[in-house]
Amino acid sequence: MTVHPAFPVQSGAAPLTVRIADPLALSDGLAAAWDGLAHEASEPNPFAERWCLQSALHLLDPERQARLVMVQADSDGPLIGVMPLAPAAKYGRLPLRHVTGWAHPNHFHGAPLVRAEMEPLFWSILLGWCDAAGWAHTLLQTARLTEDGPLHKALAEVARLRGGAAEIVHREERALLESDLSPDAYWEAAVRGKKRKELRRQANRLSEEGRVSFRRWQASEAVEPWIDAFLDLEARGWKGRAGSALASHGDTEAWFRAIVAGAAAAGKLDMRVLALNDRPLAMLVSFLCPPGGFSFKTAFDEDYARFSPGVLLQQANLDLLGDPRIEWVDSCAAPGHPMIDSVWRERRRLVWVNVPLARGADRLRFRALAGAEKLWRRWKRPAPVEHEELQTP
Repeated sequence: MTVHPAFPVQSGAAPLTVRIADPLALSDGLAAAWDGLAHEASEPNPFAERWCLQSALHLLDPERQARLVMVQADSDGPLIGVMPLAPAAKYGRLPLRHVTGWAHPNHFHGAPLVRAEMEPLFWSILLGWCDAAGWAHTLLQTARLTEDGPLHKALAEVARLRGGAAEIVHREERALLESDLSPDAYWEAAVRGKKRKELRRQANRLSEEGRVSFRRWQASEAVEPWIDAFLDLEARGWKGRAGSALASHGDTEAWFRAIVAGAAAAGKLDMRVLALNDRPLAMLVSFLCPPGGFSFKTAFDEDYARFSPGVLLQQANLDLLGDPRIEWVDSCAAPGHPMIDSVWRERRRLVWVNVPLARGADRLRFRALAGAEKLWRRWKRPAPVEHEELQTP
């Protein structure tokens, strides 16, 4: 634990401390503080909560590149923020050393956990700490921040006060569920009548095959059988054949088992199944972190694809609109996902943001990179199409 030299402490004020914590050797007090921070964060993010990130750092970072950075008011005070950082030797194809928010392929939101109203302080301390760190160079890149959310706005303001700029280098838009409509009204508004009729026909045909049931995991149940069922269902589909299913690799399977059990223990697991004669045809794993939710993983039985079991389960999942704790649900789906985008009408904009570090050489490299990226985007932008003048009849 260190008091950061870039931020001297005034007499009588509590010192600000920055520490790199070992995720596998957290004290009980620090673990509890991390858990408590999740309830006070300005933007919810299950992927940065202890029950999810701790096992990811243990299982999915075999080279131990990540640094679990924690900012506190003092050694015993409340946590201000938690963020995993890692050094990177390349920026795309360029040999440019920089700092990035550490993530893995199933880390679908890059926001750090930061106490509400303390976002500017967190970014100021974190960037100042990176300025002084020998391993940090050129810039800090934070991926998948909610565009114009509290963390993005604070980062832009802090960068401005430091004499730099927070450059948005990439944008992504993905499906979001956010509405005051009832589940039935939303379904009718989102799905055209012809498609709703076809889905009713498929549901009726499926019921002719046997007993159809929709179930939701309950806290009184053991979660392990649900985990086993999901991993088996996903592995039997195209992801299993492609080697990208969670169960295709021991580390991702172990991580999934750990985080689903952790979410259940934290009261944040929402797991559902559509079954035929108790055989799972579609399953959905979500994390509920009020006021938001994250639809993490879904899988369906391809042998029953003609009945659209995944869409039928998504229809049942719309009852989240009636949950008073949940204002929105992030799909965590790739843009243009054929199933989610056809049901969820709202969109969430995410941005990748670069902020320069303070050393002179860092600023020079950052300006050169920013200029090159602007030229690249201008070159890639499609040329305007010239149209012949329309003649009125």
